[in-house]
Amino acid sequence: MARLKAEEPFIHPDCTITGSRFGAYVEIGAGSRVANAVVGDYSYCDRTCDIANAEIGRFANIASFVRIGASDHPMEKASLHHFLYRSASYWDDAEDDAEWFNHRAGRTASIGHDTWIGHGALIKPDVTIGNGAVVAAGSVVTKDVSPYTIVGGNTAKVIRRRYPEAVAEQMMELAWWDWNHAALRAALPDFRILRAEEFLEKYS
Repeated sequence: MARLKAEEPFIHPDCTITGSRFGAYVEIGAGSRVANAVVGDYSYCDRTCDIANAEIGRFANIASFVRIGASDHPMEKASLHHFLYRSASYWDDAEDDAEWFNHRAGRTASIGHDTWIGHGALIKPDVTIGNGAVVAAGSVVTKDVSPYTIVGGNTAKVIRRRYPEAVAEQMMELAWWDWNHAALRAALPDFRILRAEEFLEKYS
């Protein structure tokens, strides 16, 4: 029997989930935190990920110890510290700064379809990772990444294209990530053995 289900996500032990929605066949690795996020169909994260204020597309592959939507501190203020906005933790007569938390929540990180975010990578708020892109392990991504591009480093820079531009454009047009579950199953042998160009020739 298949381990993953369309009806509910497979959430491993010791996860903290708040204000988030999950698509079909989603898996969340042990010890992960997911807050104010939307995770698309078939996407998964491995162990101990921290995902906040994010929109994750379909078929995203997120390795262990990844942080998406890493929060900022108020650098322009007199202090960076929590007491400015988590004030209720320090004083009985003070409230948390709702405006600051709303500001954070509005800075969404977007991860495209069929992406691969490598182990220990960090994706900053307001960054978009394009469809089919790859982020190398340990990278710090502060700027948008184009579709089907491989980036790496701190701060991340382009290493190379995953596919030639023409192939990437055709793959975007094909948008196989929108196929239904039965169509994916029918094409599974071809996903396994065909190179991208051959797959496009057959299915475009």
